[in-house]
Amino acid sequence: MSACKSLLHFVKHRSLWTHVRRNVTTWSPVGAAFNAKRHKRLNVLEKNVGLFGVPELSCPAGFQAATETALKDSQRLVERACSGPPGVQTVESFDQLSDALCKVADLADFVKVAHPDPAFREAAEKACIEIGTVVEKLNTNVDLCKSLKILLDNPEIVAQLDPDTRRVAELFLFDFEISGIHLDDKLRKEAVALHVKLLDLNNEFLFGSHQPNRIARSAIPEHLHVHFADEGSFIQVGGLHADSPDDLVREIAYRIFLYPNADLMACLEELLKCRYKLATLVGYESYGHRALKGTMAKTPETVMSFLQLLTDKLSDRTAKDFTMLTNMKKKLNPQNSELMPWDHPYLSGVLRAERYNIEPSLYSPYLSLGACMEGLNHLFCELYGVSLVSEDAGAGEVWSEDVRKLAVVHETEGLMGHIYCDFFQRKDKPHQDCHFTIRGGRQCQETGRYQLPVVVLMLSLPHPTKGAPTLLTPGMMENLFHEMGHAMHSMLGRTRYQHVTGTRCATDFAEVPSILMEYFATDYRVVSRFARHYETGQPLPETMVARLCESKKVCGAADTQLQIFYAVLDQLYHSRPQNRSTTDILKETQQKFYGLPYAPNTAWQLRFSHLIGYGAKYYSYLMSRAVASMVWKQCFVQDPLNRDMGERYRRQMLAHGGAKEPMLMVEGMLQRQPTMEDFVDALVSELNPNFETFIMDSES
Repeated sequence: MSACKSLLHFVKHRSLWTHVRRNVTTWSPVGAAFNAKRHKRLNVLEKNVGLFGVPELSCPAGFQAATETALKDSQRLVERACSGPPGVQTVESFDQLSDALCKVADLADFVKVAHPDPAFREAAEKACIEIGTVVEKLNTNVDLCKSLKILLDNPEIVAQLDPDTRRVAELFLFDFEISGIHLDDKLRKEAVALHVKLLDLNNEFLFGSHQPNRIARSAIPEHLHVHFADEGSFIQVGGLHADSPDDLVREIAYRIFLYPNADLMACLEELLKCRYKLATLVGYESYGHRALKGTMAKTPETVMSFLQLLTDKLSDRTAKDFTMLTNMKKKLNPQNSELMPWDHPYLSGVLRAERYNIEPSLYSPYLSLGACMEGLNHLFCELYGVSLVSEDAGAGEVWSEDVRKLAVVHETEGLMGHIYCDFFQRKDKPHQDCHFTIRGGRQCQETGRYQLPVVVLMLSLPHPTKGAPTLLTPGMMENLFHEMGHAMHSMLGRTRYQHVTGTRCATDFAEVPSILMEYFATDYRVVSRFARHYETGQPLPETMVARLCESKKVCGAADTQLQIFYAVLDQLYHSRPQNRSTTDILKETQQKFYGLPYAPNTAWQLRFSHLIGYGAKYYSYLMSRAVASMVWKQCFVQDPLNRDMGERYRRQMLAHGGAKEPMLMVEGMLQRQPTMEDFVDALVSELNPNFETFIMDSES
């Protein structure tokens, strides 16, 4: 019996916890790694192995050495790609070139935002700029592009390529074409200039979208000053304060934080114009058409059809939700009962809490971080035969003492890759939950071995204390499962080429594995395997999990409609120019696709930072959720721990990364061709009440 199966056998016959005496719990190794406080290293003579085990990165200056090595390798690979005969080896050279640059750039991208040492962050930033400059030059290297064109223009050679190699070759060619490589010299230079300008505009908008606004202290009532940051004679407003129970605080925050900034408005307008100009220059109808090539949706017309159909099918439910919200506002504030945009998030939370009693502090004692990690380990063991094994990091391998290193080990295939878990809060750490690819997986033709993937998961959890481990709210636990979905997409992918490894796939497909994990995180058959009170060992009651699931449906139509509004706005901004301001477009779209009144002198679009990373693709969250819902209902809802279905999911959806058309992967999993109507129906049916929950509540 394998180690993984032995563990499963053990779990079936006793709890994941062994109670040695009252209020004392023994954890499995992976649980202990996250619930116990990490002791500092004492061996000062231990050799520094460098960040992520990269020897050069034992000090900040190592980034320069790593960059120089990557650039030297890239020159050699460019020469090989341009001089060799067309064939599979051409694509392999391109992928090795991409890998050489990405291994430095991806790692530096992470270090520049997450490392606590400013010297490391600065060195990483320089490496990103240097590699980025080289990539821009390579994207306009005519000889390099020509070697790929010769390959793809020869039907006989193309016929001999395997599907993965052909797709990767086409993806590399697409990268060249969107840089204007096929244009004449004058237009190509114009395209390069637009690329450079867009890099600056993107950075300017991203920075500005997160900056606070301020207002004179005398402009708002004195008793409300305490809710905002003090800046001398000004009050600083750095967010929407959406959870504040005070209507006036929410309104002030909304109006001030969203007050238009003329410079940022000009930046956004120019950014959208440049995107359109570049897209049309390289042969596309609009930026949206360019951005959606290769996605599940394929065209902006399909996206708008999906969003309109979803709006139509939700309309009755959305109207009922807004009526509920209005009635709640009347109850809480009879003097000012008009429902406004700043009311929606707060009042929907009030309704959920009132109806289902889902106070997070009631759940947290059952959801220690170690218990949740044991739950993930058990789930992956059941579905894929994969275990999470805690490993000690070498000296200098991690950037903070509280980072944990996990090896992902398959019961027969062995080591699959590594996950570095940067889960805990610290000073100057970005407050965001995200997944970083540090090194992509690929088949190394040079060595005959597989290059194992390495990723980082970043969360912002509280540290354990002397008296208790880190305790998660249900939202934190779902975020952990979500991000681990991305990690396993990276770990279980076994693509031949790193250019399409793991999450390097279509944006509207990339969120499917992570959203699917949220369904496992709220299924009692999964949760019951690990959710135990950290002191008493008592299991989390099934009724509490059921109430949590049902609470998400409260105002669910209105919440979805808000996301539709954002997605439509994104599509309109990236369609043909409309000769009107972004605010005028927002007003009209808000009225048609959301319904709550526009607040005069506000510009929500200036806080829409997703326009940078998700330009024309914001709909992806909704479409990925629709696919995940269909996969869950058709393949896992009967038995969420079914190994055969887990293997099918790995084989059909996780293994390919971006090496296969995304819709073909979905069809392979569902064993049918879903339509946009199917996607819409999946999202709408999510909001149907589960009457078993009401029965359980009445019985308890």
